[in-house]
Amino acid sequence: MRDSRDFRDSRDSRDSKDSRDSREPRDREDSSGRPKQLFKRRKTCPFSEPRAPKIDYKDVRLLQRYTTERGRLIPSRISFVSCKHQRALATAIKRARFLALMPYVVK
Repeated sequence: MRDSRDFRDSRDSRDSKDSRDSREPRDREDSSGRPKQLFKRRKTCPFSEPRAPKIDYKDVRLLQRYTTERGRLIPSRISFVSCKHQRALATAIKRARFLALMPYVVK
């Protein structure tokens, strides 16, 4: 009867380097062999643009874009809203909820 260590030893004794090379993800390299630097586009705040809509508690359609289906606020790291506008957005959503323009919780 074989011991589990014998099976592991027999697998390690194979030349596993060749089989591992085909499964590992390859680094992105340019033609000279140096690692290619990927350009990461910086996300900008949708309210900082010149023609951006103003944050208003009466604009329920705009406010609903920044809440989940359950009624929770979407964090700024996901929606890419700046800190200043995220605070104004949260205040506007809370005002709209208080005036019954938006629901607190959606069931």
